[in-house]
Amino acid sequence: MSIPTSLVIRKQNNFRSLVTKQAYKAGEIICPIPTESMFDKPNMYTVQIGRTQHVEVKELASMNHSCNPNTILDTSRMLVFAARNVNAGEELTFFYPSTEWEMSAPFICLCGSPNCIHVVAGARFLPLSTLENHYLNRHIREAMIELLNGTENLLTSIEREHIHEKISKRDPSAA
Repeated sequence: MSIPTSLVIRKQNNFRSLVTKQAYKAGEIICPIPTESMFDKPNMYTVQIGRTQHVEVKELASMNHSCNPNTILDTSRMLVFAARNVNAGEELTFFYPSTEWEMSAPFICLCGSPNCIHVVAGARFLPLSTLENHYLNRHIREAMIELLNGTENLLTSIEREHIHEKISKRDPSAA
């Protein structure tokens, strides 16, 4: 599967970007996400679609990150949607942590957006207060919940240990 004719890869100074030749309205489907090649680890040409599933996205790998993206990659439906109205000639971008838990090649973001995350390394490394402002795919939300539950379990364990120490100090025979 190749990209639709409405999309073109632009090359400039060794950088690639994906540009649309037509306008899209917010919520409109731009194209499907390719599913031919699956991997169990991320690389620079894949998008994470499950906990340990990464799909090579062919030409869509030219889509750059933005902290204020104009598309959403929906890995449940395997579709790229316009997140807002997109003009003809505009570069298509998405928020990489919306699909990536931990990236194979983190980088510094220079988008200049007021809500810039500065270091793009994956959702795992961002605060919830940042992530809650973006569309997140199911596998990212599930990983966040797992991480939060692990933190809660750790805190509960520490609290129990602390209480046990207090009791032991007051009544050595209780230990």
